[in-house]
Amino acid sequence: MSGTRFTWIGWATVLAAAAGSALILTSQRSTQPRHTAWSKALAAVQSGSRFRADAWWLPTDYLLGFVPIPGGTFSMGSDKALDPLAFDNERWSPATAQGTVDVPEFYLGRYEVTVAQYLSFVSATGHPLDPSLTLEIGGRAAQPMAFVSWPDALAYCRWLGKTLEAWPRTPTRIKELLGSGWEVTLPTEAEWEKAARGAGGHRYPWGADPRQDRANFGTTSVRAVGSVSCPECSYGSLDMSGNVWEWTLSPYQPYPYNLEDDNRTTTQDALWVMRGGSFADTAQNVRTTVRGAADPGVRRATIGFRVAIARRERGR
Repeated sequence: MSGTRFTWIGWATVLAAAAGSALILTSQRSTQPRHTAWSKALAAVQSGSRFRADAWWLPTDYLLGFVPIPGGTFSMGSDKALDPLAFDNERWSPATAQGTVDVPEFYLGRYEVTVAQYLSFVSATGHPLDPSLTLEIGGRAAQPMAFVSWPDALAYCRWLGKTLEAWPRTPTRIKELLGSGWEVTLPTEAEWEKAARGAGGHRYPWGADPRQDRANFGTTSVRAVGSVSCPECSYGSLDMSGNVWEWTLSPYQPYPYNLEDDNRTTTQDALWVMRGGSFADTAQNVRTTVRGAADPGVRRATIGFRVAIARRERGR
């Protein structure tokens, strides 16, 4: 794979993804091993009421930021007859605008993975970072982590899952899930859309119309996760529109969506689906049905991720 393809499938404009990065501040390089330097940088982060310093900066919620998404069917996809802003790749088939997909219960992160959360993983494992990033994150610890590839996101998920399995203070419900075959992972494309649309099948997570008081889009930089309230958003997950695009577990395929496509691996030449749009996008690109895609090796200022706990078939 080239590691460089970066595209929004279905529209022509490609953003200058490095513009407005909130994380690239200087060109300095630490003389210490990077994981040691990041560990020291994390130690200087001030604890906040929303995140736990003793739990790798996960949220203080009862389930460490994981919110339950009920199982059941929902209508996936769209087209111009339903939404004039829809792109061609959102249509289910030539005959049908939307398709019915059955998604089992899963848990989704309330927020996108933050800088502090991801750097806890880096300091614990020595996982490499994009070389353009520096230690001067300052007050950006609660911003979504960007410049992460698809394999980076999965590596964080695997580490967090093993860490929570071993931690004696992991909430009982999460312990039960991880002990019975569930995994910390990326959401599939269908899981992500179900959570974003809610029971009402919304065009935006909050309803039918774009609202910049409900999401960070059409701006010049990311914001701290959860800093834009959305009382109408289903299930309590925030920033499902805007802030950063979010990697999913699904390779890009034309609809109709097929769960079996999610069994593909990085050894195959696939683009991987991203959802939600970013701070730099227009209202058209932050709708719940928009499908972006990129090469798994791409790292950009506009791409991050959010984690899920879900049951996966072996090999997925």
